[in-house]
Amino acid sequence: MPARPRDGLARSRLVERSYGAVAVLLVLAAWETAARTELLPRRYFPPVSEVLAALAGDLGTASFWTAAGATLQGWAFGLALAVAIAVPLGLVLGASRTAYAAARGVIDSLRPIPSVALIPLAITVYGADLGGKVFLATFAATWPLLIQIIYGTRNVDPVARDTARVYALSPLARVRWLVLPSALPYVVTGLRLASATALILAVTAEIVMGAPGLGRAIELARSGGSADLMYARMIATGVLALVLNTVFTRTERAMVHWHPARRDAEPAT
Repeated sequence: MPARPRDGLARSRLVERSYGAVAVLLVLAAWETAARTELLPRRYFPPVSEVLAALAGDLGTASFWTAAGATLQGWAFGLALAVAIAVPLGLVLGASRTAYAAARGVIDSLRPIPSVALIPLAITVYGADLGGKVFLATFAATWPLLIQIIYGTRNVDPVARDTARVYALSPLARVRWLVLPSALPYVVTGLRLASATALILAVTAEIVMGAPGLGRAIELARSGGSADLMYARMIATGVLALVLNTVFTRTERAMVHWHPARRDAEPAT
């Protein structure tokens, strides 16, 4: 029957996720055992049960949610600014080889700079708070999105490009009917990558600069000698990253399900 290939794919994915869950449980069990038997120093590696208890307690405090909100605020502002910069710039550079040739030197000079190397600049110009955090997140998130959009804009089907030329489509019509459909898969992939990068830099800024957020909360727990609370907040940050990645991954699948690469990856119904 037609539905069987898709059902088989769903079962295969479920099995893979089950294996992943079992692996995580085994690691946690090994950690708990090693900490309880003092194979690992409890000062640095408290039992998982204590970490989970600390996490449950932390989730019930207003300070945790305030920190999480501050992290999300820095992430959202950084990602939004990266989109505002990368989308128009990527469309222009992808559509014009002359513009790309002129800008390539600047891109190749700035792109390799580690974002954390700009922390002194961020503190000097914007301060060790939201402004500095947003600056770092924006700088880091712009590059993967910009490169994806440039490649996507250049990936227009030559036949479609010739057809648009024959019908004398206006520049706006070419962007609407030619460039955007071609670039969309690259844009949503770039957004997913930029989202992860923006969150990493937001948390890094909080740890290093002391900007409000989950990163600062992790550092405060470490400096206060609360290893269980430190790990609990690290887990919470990881869960936040996982949720955001899942949202962007599912959005990517929903928006580009029509793309040939997506259709080839999934069996027809």
